[in-house]
Amino acid sequence: MAAEMERMMKLQDVLLKAMAKKISWAEAAEIIGVTDRTMRRWRERLEEHGYNGLTDRRKGKPSRQRVPLATAEGGAGIVPEDLLRPECEALPRGSCGLALSASASGAGK
Repeated sequence: MAAEMERMMKLQDVLLKAMAKKISWAEAAEIIGVTDRTMRRWRERLEEHGYNGLTDRRKGKPSRQRVPLATAEGGAGIVPEDLLRPECEALPRGSCGLALSASASGAGK
Protein backbone atom coordinates (compact mmCIF):
# COMPACT_ATOMS: atom_id res chain seq x y z
CA MET A 1 0.00 0.00 0.00
CA ALA A 2 2.91 2.36 0.71
CA ALA A 3 4.27 1.87 -2.81
CA GLU A 4 0.87 2.77 -4.27
CA MET A 5 0.72 5.89 -2.10
CA GLU A 6 4.24 6.91 -3.17
CA ARG A 7 3.33 6.39 -6.83
CA MET A 8 0.24 8.55 -6.45
CA MET A 9 2.23 11.32 -4.75
CA LYS A 10 4.82 11.37 -7.56
CA LEU A 11 2.04 11.30 -10.15
CA GLN A 12 0.23 14.15 -8.42
CA ASP A 13 3.39 16.26 -8.26
CA VAL A 14 4.15 15.78 -11.97
CA LEU A 15 0.52 16.40 -12.97
CA LEU A 16 0.39 19.61 -10.94
CA LYS A 17 3.49 20.86 -12.77
CA ALA A 18 1.93 19.97 -16.13
CA MET A 19 -1.37 21.67 -15.25
CA ALA A 20 0.55 24.80 -14.16
CA LYS A 21 2.37 24.65 -17.52
CA LYS A 22 5.77 24.38 -15.81
CA ILE A 23 6.36 21.26 -17.91
CA SER A 24 4.63 19.97 -21.02
CA TRP A 25 2.30 17.00 -20.93
CA ALA A 26 4.82 15.08 -23.08
CA GLU A 27 7.54 15.81 -20.50
CA ALA A 28 5.18 14.64 -17.75
CA ALA A 29 4.61 11.39 -19.63
CA GLU A 30 8.37 10.87 -19.95
CA ILE A 31 9.00 11.54 -16.25
CA ILE A 32 6.27 9.14 -15.17
CA GLY A 33 7.29 6.55 -17.75
CA VAL A 34 4.11 6.30 -19.79
CA THR A 35 3.29 6.99 -23.43
CA ASP A 36 1.86 10.29 -24.65
CA ARG A 37 -1.40 8.49 -25.36
CA THR A 38 -1.64 7.21 -21.78
CA MET A 39 -0.90 10.70 -20.49
CA ARG A 40 -3.70 12.14 -22.64
CA ARG A 41 -6.10 9.54 -21.22
CA TRP A 42 -4.99 10.34 -17.66
CA ARG A 43 -5.39 14.08 -18.29
CA GLU A 44 -8.95 13.49 -19.51
CA ARG A 45 -9.77 11.31 -16.48
CA LEU A 46 -8.21 13.92 -14.19
CA GLU A 47 -10.35 16.67 -15.71
CA GLU A 48 -13.49 14.55 -15.49
CA HIS A 49 -13.07 12.76 -12.13
CA GLY A 50 -10.25 14.54 -10.29
CA TYR A 51 -7.46 12.52 -8.67
CA ASN A 52 -9.84 9.64 -7.89
CA GLY A 53 -10.03 9.00 -11.64
CA LEU A 54 -6.32 8.19 -11.67
CA THR A 55 -6.35 5.29 -9.22
CA ASP A 56 -5.21 2.01 -10.72
CA ARG A 57 -8.45 0.21 -11.47
CA ARG A 58 -6.73 -3.14 -12.09
CA LYS A 59 -5.36 -3.71 -8.59
CA GLY A 60 -6.68 -6.89 -7.04
CA LYS A 61 -8.79 -7.89 -10.01
CA PRO A 62 -7.76 -10.78 -12.24
CA SER A 63 -8.28 -10.25 -15.94
CA ARG A 64 -11.53 -11.60 -17.36
CA GLN A 65 -9.49 -12.91 -20.32
CA ARG A 66 -7.05 -14.84 -18.14
CA VAL A 67 -6.57 -18.50 -19.03
CA PRO A 68 -7.21 -20.82 -16.06
CA LEU A 69 -3.96 -22.12 -14.53
CA ALA A 70 -4.86 -25.78 -15.11
CA THR A 71 -5.42 -25.09 -18.81
CA ALA A 72 -2.17 -23.18 -19.15
CA GLU A 73 -0.10 -25.80 -17.33
CA GLY A 74 -1.61 -28.76 -19.16
CA GLY A 75 -1.76 -27.16 -22.57
CA ALA A 76 -5.30 -28.46 -22.89
CA GLY A 77 -7.04 -27.36 -26.04
CA ILE A 78 -3.95 -25.93 -27.72
CA VAL A 79 -3.43 -28.79 -30.18
CA PRO A 80 -6.52 -30.80 -31.10
CA GLU A 81 -6.06 -34.51 -30.42
CA ASP A 82 -6.80 -35.28 -34.11
CA LEU A 83 -3.61 -33.54 -35.15
CA LEU A 84 -1.51 -35.71 -32.84
CA ARG A 85 -2.36 -38.89 -34.75
CA PRO A 86 0.65 -40.23 -36.74
CA GLU A 87 -1.36 -40.45 -39.98
CA CYS A 88 -2.03 -36.69 -39.84
CA GLU A 89 1.64 -35.73 -39.94
CA ALA A 90 2.04 -36.84 -43.57
CA LEU A 91 -1.14 -35.19 -44.83
CA PRO A 92 -1.40 -31.62 -46.13
CA ARG A 93 -2.59 -29.01 -43.67
CA GLY A 94 -6.31 -29.02 -43.04
CA SER A 95 -6.93 -32.49 -44.48
CA CYS A 96 -7.10 -34.38 -41.19
CA GLY A 97 -10.68 -33.57 -40.33
CA LEU A 98 -10.19 -29.90 -39.52
CA ALA A 99 -11.07 -27.10 -41.90
CA LEU A 100 -8.85 -24.01 -41.90
CA SER A 101 -10.39 -20.59 -42.05
CA ALA A 102 -9.70 -18.38 -45.07
CA SER A 103 -7.33 -16.23 -43.04
CA ALA A 104 -5.40 -19.22 -41.61
CA SER A 105 -5.04 -20.92 -45.00
CA GLY A 106 -3.96 -17.74 -46.77
CA ALA A 107 -6.92 -17.84 -49.14
CA GLY A 108 -8.26 -14.53 -47.88
CA LYS A 109 -5.18 -12.60 -49.06
